[in-house]
Amino acid sequence: MDVLWERPERELTGRAVANAFPEHAYTTAATVLDRLVHKVLLRRRMDGRSIKFAVIGTRGAHTAALMHEDLVASREPDAALVSFSQTLSPVEAAILRRALEEREARPVPSDQ
Repeated sequence: MDVLWERPERELTGRAVANAFPEHAYTTAATVLDRLVHKVLLRRRMDGRSIKFAVIGTRGAHTAALMHEDLVASREPDAALVSFSQTLSPVEAAILRRALEEREARPVPSDQ
């Protein structure tokens, strides 16, 4: 994912991704790319005889989804959130605070 997230606007062939990991076989890279497509983290597109891959979403959105999955799976989500908040730097806390304030300021959709 990191290779594709470096420049998310571009598409790479499986060979280009594999070349970024010379210590692994091409088939290993191809298998990982296929699994990432099935997890809906990448999209694949035929370009002539080549298959090109591109990221779906952003690195930040992916990180947020992973954090949310873990939080939902937690037996103590409140404690997890409190503990997480205590690990944030002042700058990170300000960013989170601003995001929460913006969320609160948004109108609630009428279908809820």
